[in-house]
Amino acid sequence: MHTRESVLGEADLALIHALQIAPRASWTQLSAVLAVSPDTLARRWETLTTGGYAWSSMLTAHRGTEGTLYAWVELECAAGDTEATAIEIAEDPYTLGVHQVTGDADLILLVNCPDLHALDGYLTDRVRRLPGVLRARTQVVTQLHNRPYRSRIEQLTPGQVQHLTEITGGERRGRSATRAHPLVTELDQRIVAELAGDARRSAAELARQCGTSESTVRRRLDALGAAGACHHHCLPAPRFSGRPVWAMVTAVVPPLEVAESVASLARLRQTRVVTSVTGPHNLALAMWLRTVEELHDVTAGLVRAAPALRITGTAVSLRTHKIGAQVIGADGRRTHHIRPATGS
Repeated sequence: MHTRESVLGEADLALIHALQIAPRASWTQLSAVLAVSPDTLARRWETLTTGGYAWSSMLTAHRGTEGTLYAWVELECAAGDTEATAIEIAEDPYTLGVHQVTGDADLILLVNCPDLHALDGYLTDRVRRLPGVLRARTQVVTQLHNRPYRSRIEQLTPGQVQHLTEITGGERRGRSATRAHPLVTELDQRIVAELAGDARRSAAELARQCGTSESTVRRRLDALGAAGACHHHCLPAPRFSGRPVWAMVTAVVPPLEVAESVASLARLRQTRVVTSVTGPHNLALAMWLRTVEELHDVTAGLVRAAPALRITGTAVSLRTHKIGAQVIGADGRRTHHIRPATGS
């Protein structure tokens, strides 16, 4: 079964790749790399975003001085209720992924809460009370081994990547080692919440919305980026990207082999999220594939890359309802975003 349906041209993918490297670069800076006029780039990006074919978004990786907690949640639903449940739960601020899947579960969620207490409250008071939910199984993420939502379009040439990095400082801004969990203030959370739907909103607009100055907005965004306290991502809608099939692979690796194995797995082109988890297996990997048939070759590649790996299960998404803060419609295009929860 081949589900590729691409309406994005090479120029579109080059623009998206550039925005992955330098999400808030000016159109003039991008023009110098892409050899397209700033006005043309701005118009094309407007077309892509308003049409739901691509987006740029920011989410916090920390609240206060603590890291946030991720969990994979598998839901079994009553017959005929799966889609309605998925659509409803995609509107929740705590869900960063909602996938309708094959296999034992009907839905797989990626949930992000401040801590275990908040996760328990969300699952008990919200998820398990939904009429269509029969049971929920939760695997807490004990370690996130790579950046969520990291795209690997790789459309630009190495020379273009270097040029863009030089003129914007893009990938040179590494995470500060001074704090394990840098302080994220209430103002930071408000700023990032405003950027969840459109990470290219101007500092002036953010200052008006958050009741502060433009210089403060710029300073706080620079500090958050340098500290690795936010996830800044630009993505094409998967159905139109050439990699429309989301898949989850679960596996077991001996504890002493985990570090070496995940380092190899994270380098593979298809793997977007590699997580250590609680439960019957200790690794869960999420990825985007070109076709359903590709899953067989990918799982074989995982074992070749990490020989200690033993695959325990696979699931393929029949429909993706949410990615990060973005809600995806039945036609595969982004419809709107859900403002993330702020505070603890």
